[in-house]
Amino acid sequence: MALSKLSSPSSLSTNILKPLTNSFLLHRPISTDTTPLTIETSVPFTSHQCEAPSRSVETTPKELLSFFRQMATMRRMEIAADSLYKAKLVRGFCHLYDGQEAVAIGMEAGITKKDSIITAYRDHCTFLGRGGTLLEVFSELMGRKDGCSHGKGGSMHFYKKDSGFYGGHGIVGAQIPLGCGLAFAQKYSKDETVTFALYGDGAANQGQLFEALNIAALWDLPAILVCENNHYGMGTAEWRAAKSPSYYKRGDYVPGLKVDGMDALAVKQACKFAKEHALKNGPMILEMDTYRYHGHSMSDPGSTYRTRDEISGVRQERDPIERIRKLILAHDLATEKELKDIEKEVRKEVDDAIAKAKESPMPEPSELFTNVYVKGYGVEVFGADRKEVRSALP
Repeated sequence: MALSKLSSPSSLSTNILKPLTNSFLLHRPISTDTTPLTIETSVPFTSHQCEAPSRSVETTPKELLSFFRQMATMRRMEIAADSLYKAKLVRGFCHLYDGQEAVAIGMEAGITKKDSIITAYRDHCTFLGRGGTLLEVFSELMGRKDGCSHGKGGSMHFYKKDSGFYGGHGIVGAQIPLGCGLAFAQKYSKDETVTFALYGDGAANQGQLFEALNIAALWDLPAILVCENNHYGMGTAEWRAAKSPSYYKRGDYVPGLKVDGMDALAVKQACKFAKEHALKNGPMILEMDTYRYHGHSMSDPGSTYRTRDEISGVRQERDPIERIRKLILAHDLATEKELKDIEKEVRKEVDDAIAKAKESPMPEPSELFTNVYVKGYGVEVFGADRKEVRSALP
């Protein structure tokens, strides 16, 4: 089954303003085939105090093609962010997600936008998966007004509350108790939704994780704690930082599941399973076995504590995009050329978004004093020239 023809190039620039979840449909009707396909996960799930879900995952040609386009967009976006940082158009901290795209994509496929997600500072792709746009991403990275946080949050603080994304957080592990708080609100309002609180293996030893998990278990909160284990907390290998790096077991009295985080379909199955469990029984831990290709942040070359052969080996054997590409080709859902055409389109969309983001103005100086305090209880800016500032606190 081949894909239909490309749309005209003139339509490409408009797609950077539209959410990622819809862009592939508006771009061209790549495949609307929803005939079920059953695919087996690459490796079995490993469970702790629960029965593992089935390795057989139901998907469709349409979903597989959307996975490919979305992950290709995320990969290209992060590579572009690397270049912008090196050109000093992005300043401050910047943590890239390339290699881990299957976690963001698979999670979205297994839940709904009514469910909540909160994560750490490696948040660009999670934001895009929640329906954010490329323009909002690059504008925020460059501190521009059209950014998702109006240019005031930067790389670590993307938000999209209207789609249940409660942000990236810069303090290691701080988002975990906040995520359990979101789950408390969901249980209190009885809306049958859950919260996924994401953290890295470097944050897995934080005391606040165990405190939050304890109260979540006592109150049977619909909280799913997701350890994105990319095996290096900053520059430290997991085995050097954790006596027990089996993070899915670390909850002890809380069920856990180890998942191949480089397999989007395995992530989808695990997140769907975890949501059903959490709504009935309370919290659960998911450990996503994944990998980052870049260093911890842009200041980390990523090659001083691991070998280049290790990185290239993961790329060759486990890359999440290549896995989906092979599935698409194996089931004759598209040709190699058509998939390369999709990648060319994605590159153009990213380039167009960057160009538009560069045209976005910087925030007004007065924005320094907004979103700091609860409305009516902070600093006020007044006067014709807006230069005089006074405290509104009693």
